Amino acid sequence: MYSFWGNMVVYFCVAFGVVFGGSMLSGLGAVLTLQSPSEKMLAISENIKIWAMVAAVGGTIDPIRYIESHVAEGHLSPAIKQIMLIVVAFIGAHLGTSLIQMICKGGQQP
Repeated sequence: MYSFWGNMVVYFCVAFGVVFGGSMLSGLGAVLTLQSPSEKMLAISENIKIWAMVAAVGGTIDPIRYIESHVAEGHLSPAIKQIMLIVVAFIGAHLGTSLIQMICKGGQQP
């Protein structure tokens, strides 16, 4: 069984990797179809962020049910841990999007 801290690292890396990898591959697809790779990568990185979080936490409903069931029983610690894992997945997805923006815009301010 993974430790809580190990899960945090895994959730971060999965969310980051989904955004970064998906955006980079969309850029390759854009080149093959003669579209602008930077525009495609920027659009995909924004659109895929929520799905990266869903992939990292393992589904859309199960984590919410987990939180609800533990709060209903009065056990806040497992619910807080699950919320922290969701936040870590969000941070990973957001940093992946930010890196793609830096790559595509060359470090320019939006």
